[in-house]
Order: sequence, then C-alpha cells, then structure tokens
Amino acid sequence: MTRMDSPPAAAPAPTPTADDTQLLASARRALAIETRALETLTPKLGAAFAHACRICLACHGRVVVTGMGKSGHIAGKIAATLASTGTPAFFLHPAEAGHGDLGMITRADAVLALSNSGETPELILLLPHLKRLGVPLIVMCGKSDSTLARAASVTLDVGVPEEACPLNLAPTASTTATLAMGDALAVAVLEARGFTRADFARSHPGGALGRRLLLHVEDLMRTGDAVPRVPPEAPLSAGLVEMSRKGLGMTVVVDTAQHILGVFTDGDLRRALDKQIDVHATVMHAVMTARPKTIGARELAAEAAHLMEVHRITALPVADAHGKLIGALNVHDLMRAGVV
Repeated sequence: MTRMDSPPAAAPAPTPTADDTQLLASARRALAIETRALETLTPKLGAAFAHACRICLACHGRVVVTGMGKSGHIAGKIAATLASTGTPAFFLHPAEAGHGDLGMITRADAVLALSNSGETPELILLLPHLKRLGVPLIVMCGKSDSTLARAASVTLDVGVPEEACPLNLAPTASTTATLAMGDALAVAVLEARGFTRADFARSHPGGALGRRLLLHVEDLMRTGDAVPRVPPEAPLSAGLVEMSRKGLGMTVVVDTAQHILGVFTDGDLRRALDKQIDVHATVMHAVMTARPKTIGARELAAEAAHLMEVHRITALPVADAHGKLIGALNVHDLMRAGVV
C-alpha cells in the first residue's frame, strides 16, 4: 500500500507593506471623508427631524431601535444614548425579531430603524407587524425612495457622498453620519424634556461617573466636633491649634449663633507671617478672609470640586440656608470618594 503524502502547505501570501507616510495619508483621507459626511447633515435638518423628535417625546412606551450588521451596532449605541438621557429605549435585533422577539414591541412604543440602503430584508419583514400595531416608524437611511423610507412615518436622510473605505464598500462614513444623527436626536429630545444633571445621575449610578453625579456634599462632609471653628475674638494661636487638630487646612470663624463670618487657611497664615504679626495678640477677625466661598449640603460633591478648582482653594465650609456652619470638607475628602 502506497503511503499518500500530505500536499505541501501553501506559502503564506506576501504581506503588503506601506511606509508611515502612506499610512498617515490613508488615515487623513478617511477622516476628511467622514468630516465631509457630517457636514452634509446640518442642511438636511428640518421639519422631518422635528417630527422625529416629537414622536420620541410623545412615546409612552419605549423607542425600539433596530438595524442589521454595522447599522445594528450603531442602533445599539443610539438606544443606549436615548435610554441614558431620559428616553426609554432598547435595541431589537431584526433577525431575532422574526423568532419571537417581535413580542417586545407594544402599541405604546415607537420604532427607529437604521438602514443605509433602506432595503434591508430583515427590517422590511417587520413592516407588516408594525403596521398592525400602528406604532410610528422613524427611519434613518441613505435613500429616500427606498422601501423602508416609503413605509416610514418620517425619514431622516443620512446619505453620504462616499464611504471612507477606498473600495467604497465598508460602511464607514455612512455609519458615522447615522450615529451623529442619532446623537442629535437624543440631545434635542433631552433638552426638550428639560433633562437635568440629577436625572442623568439616576441613570448612571455605577463607576466614577456615578460617584461624581450621585454623591452629595452631605455624604462626604465632616460634621460636629470634626469641623474646625473658632470665634472671631479668639487669638490666632488658638486658630492655629484648631487647624492642626482638625486637619482640614483651614478653620472657620463663626459667631455665637454659628453664622459663618470668614475662614482662615494655610494661605492666610503665610500672609500673616509675612507681616510678622504676634500670633498671641492678633485675633482671628483681623486675619480671616471674610465672605468666604461656601457650599450647601445638598449640592453635588462634583460642584464642590468645581468650586475648589475655579477658586484655587482646598477646603470649603458647608452652610445651611441661613449661612450657619453645618460641616466642612476638603479636596482629600473628594479624592477618597473618587469624585476627583
């Protein structure tokens, strides 16, 4: 019996080479094409876009965003953006829709379908079901005379002159334009809703973003005996002891009713020492910074960080509505909480 030898392995195809100049030229060309694609969108905004916004605003259910292939990836991102900015939304895979997932769509919903050609078969198969439900259909596509565009309640034109792909085949500029139009829709709707930072925080409880948006000053501030405070007639030496003991880098000067009169910080100390003042004879009222920056307990901790950054300070007294001292915090408290 003759042994059959295995055929020799095919030699690997040679890898095309390109120098840095060619690579950078390709990248610049791609970005230029995508930039032009985005620039074509603004003139297309008009009554149709406003109509699409009003459909989203009037929707009592969810905006169901769908698309196949690369459009499906963009649809997923648009759905996530809508959901995180006050418009309940989710992504529906159109191929799965025909195998039971159509049940996810209710009469209270609206549908946003993405298709560059407007002829995606999986999306066209959804049309009879959407018509039976009577749900509004927003279509983003590149061809206004396509099947999907003709069936839509409103069509948003996201057609582009060319793709960034040198073969003009791979969805590149077209998906970028569709994504940008989706962002424009989400932003317009969130502004129309009066969506606030607090609303945004409730959708982003996790991670650093959640900490910045959910933590309030009262969650981090020091209270009670941990807050450095001295009366205005106290000697500077007593203020220094209070600063050192409480470790906030400042002490607050308060009257007998705990109204904030001023603060004394490390910076004030340096200025006082430059004047060679007597730390035992000088009273706090003479060296404090009057009318200091304060913050409310219910303000976001991120706002405290912003105030410290803008005014180049490292600590803040916390005041109630009547200007009374109720707490204090410094930049280290914010850093430990992950706010900065």
